[in-house]
Amino acid sequence: MHDQQGGHGRTLPCLGFRPQAGPGTGTAGLRCPDTARGEQVVADKGQRAAAVFDALGLTYEKAFARSEAHLASLEWLLGRLGPGSRVLDVGSGTGRPTASTLVAAGHEVLGVDVSPVMVDLATRQVPQAEFRHADIRELPLENASFDAVCVYFSLLQMTRAEQSEVLGRLTRALRPGGSLVLATVPVDVENLAVEFMGQPVRATSFAAEDVVAVVRDAGLAVEHEQAVEFTPDHPEGATEPHLFLYCRLSE
Repeated sequence: MHDQQGGHGRTLPCLGFRPQAGPGTGTAGLRCPDTARGEQVVADKGQRAAAVFDALGLTYEKAFARSEAHLASLEWLLGRLGPGSRVLDVGSGTGRPTASTLVAAGHEVLGVDVSPVMVDLATRQVPQAEFRHADIRELPLENASFDAVCVYFSLLQMTRAEQSEVLGRLTRALRPGGSLVLATVPVDVENLAVEFMGQPVRATSFAAEDVVAVVRDAGLAVEHEQAVEFTPDHPEGATEPHLFLYCRLSE
């Protein structure tokens, strides 16, 4: 995939969007929304993200259910949590596997998602957890109020400045010695118009080394990095790079 924003011809890994010929196709065959479709995308970023995941619903859960790296990161987190820990799940989706795994181990989970459809699904699927329809950029968070924070692919429709600011707030919300697991698609793109599982989105991310730098700048120590390739179980899914960071706040 090539940068579609007037870059200097740098080659970027696929963001999980299906290479396909047709209107709006980029130079490497990546199917991007054409102008007419792009104009239909909701202007407000929070509403746009909500619309995407409202449309996907349980399809998203099925597409990513086989992610062994996701499950491995949860196992690492469980090994660090004391009994009855309080965990914030940012972009909690359908509640599975993150919230369901944590509550099954006896932990208290607050899930936050911009999609009301996802919040409803999660509430029904994981009734032991609390789910809130909110934008993490606007949600008040008390300092030192959580033992752990999960951030699985939930920052990709924010600007880089917003991602950095949110990570700083999440770090401050951690109790001393707390853990944060971050998963993202580590590619150097800003506001790139693409299709994700058939839905038009604008994606922003960082190259892998810059993701690590942003996390460290937020005040976290990166204890482990896992880079994997993953193919969503979806007709329009394509192999994409995933980066999982296991992070810790000092005591």
